[in-house]
Amino acid sequence: MSVVLHWFLPTSGDGRTVVERFHANRSLGAAALREPDVDYLAQIAQAAEHNGFTGVLTPTGTWCEDAWLTTAALLARTSTLKFLVAFRPGVISPTLAAQMAATYQRISRGRLLLNVVTGGDEVEQRRFGDWLDHDQRYARTDEFLHVVRAVWSGRPVDFAGSHYRVSGATVLAAPDPVPPIYFGGSSDAALPVAARRADVYLTWGEPPAQVAEKIGRVRELAGDRPIRFGVRLHTISRDTSAEAWREAEKLLEALDPAQVARAQEQLRASQSVGQQRMVALHGGDLSRGVRGLEVHPGLWAGIGLVRGGAGTALVGSHSEVADLIEEYHDLGVEEFVLSGYPHLEEAYWFGEGVRPLLARRGLLASSTHVNGPELSDPAGRITARVPLGGDPREAVHGRP
Repeated sequence: MSVVLHWFLPTSGDGRTVVERFHANRSLGAAALREPDVDYLAQIAQAAEHNGFTGVLTPTGTWCEDAWLTTAALLARTSTLKFLVAFRPGVISPTLAAQMAATYQRISRGRLLLNVVTGGDEVEQRRFGDWLDHDQRYARTDEFLHVVRAVWSGRPVDFAGSHYRVSGATVLAAPDPVPPIYFGGSSDAALPVAARRADVYLTWGEPPAQVAEKIGRVRELAGDRPIRFGVRLHTISRDTSAEAWREAEKLLEALDPAQVARAQEQLRASQSVGQQRMVALHGGDLSRGVRGLEVHPGLWAGIGLVRGGAGTALVGSHSEVADLIEEYHDLGVEEFVLSGYPHLEEAYWFGEGVRPLLARRGLLASSTHVNGPELSDPAGRITARVPLGGDPREAVHGRP
C-alpha cells in the first residue's frame, strides 16, 4: 500500500501568515499578501507537479475562486498534475455534475478527481439557496452520488428519491477513467454515506488514535465494499526540528488575540462535527504557546486557532514529518492532502525534504520524479534534479 501525496491550491489567497478562510463571514485577520490570480496559482500547481505530488485540492466556498473554472484554466499550465475539484452537491443537479465531470475528464485526458463537500455551515448554504438542515444535506448527497454514478454507467437513468427526480438522465459519453470520489464528514449522518459512495474517505488531521477510530467505523459500515482513506493536513518541514518549530512559532506570533477570539466565535457556530472536533483540539487558547498546542508528537493545532477546516500541521525535521506520515499510513491512510504557508515555498520544503525519505522507506510507488530522477545526499535531501533523459552532470541545483 503506497502513499499518494497531494498539495493544495489557496484560491482565497496566500501569504507568510495563516490566511483565514471561513464559510459564513469574511475574517477580520490580515489580508492575503498574495492574491489568488491565475499566474500565482499556476506557480503553485507547477511546483506541486515538479515535486512529485499526484494532485492538488482546490477548495470551494464563498471566499474562494470557483474550483471548476480555476482548475480548468490551469490544465494548460501543467502536464500531469491531477486536480481534486471540491464542489457542493446542493448547488447543481447530479446530471449536470456528471456531465461536467465527464467533459472535464475528456479535455484533461483523465486528470480529474472529485471532492464532494456536503457543507457544514448553515449561513453559507443559505447564501447559495440551500435551506436543508445538516442531516438532510447528507441524505441529499447520498442520492446525488447515486445518480451521478448511475449516469456515468453510460445508460439512461430514471430515479425518484426524496431530493432528486430524474428521467432518462445521461451524458454524451461516460468518463474514462471514472473520476474517483473523495468525501469527508465526521457525523453519524456522514459516515454511512461515505461507506456507500466514496472511493476515498477524507478526514482532517486529528491525532492518529482518533483517525484510527474513524477508519474503523467507516470500514465496518462499508463491509466488503473497498474504500481508501486520506487525511488533510498542513506541514512545516525543515532540516532540523528546531527550525520547523521556530516557523510554527512565527505563525503563532503573527496572530492577534482579538483575531483568534473572533475566529473561534465563528468556528464554534459551525454545524460541522468535524469542525467541532478541530476546535476541541486547541480550545481556542492562544496562551498555550507553540508547544502547548502540540496535540500529538509532531502534530500542531495552532493553525486551527484562526483557520476553518483543516487546522493541524505536521511540524518537525524532514525525518520526523516522514515518521508521522508513516504512523498514519500504518493505520491505513493512503492519501495525504497537504499544504503550508506560503504554499509555493512549502511545496518545495516538503517535496525536497520529506518525499525522498518516504521513497527510501518504500512508501512511494516510485522514486522517479515527474521531471527526472532525483539526486540526494545521505540524509535523503534532494540536492539536484536531472532533466528527463539528461546527464546527472546537468542537474539543476538549489532550493528556494
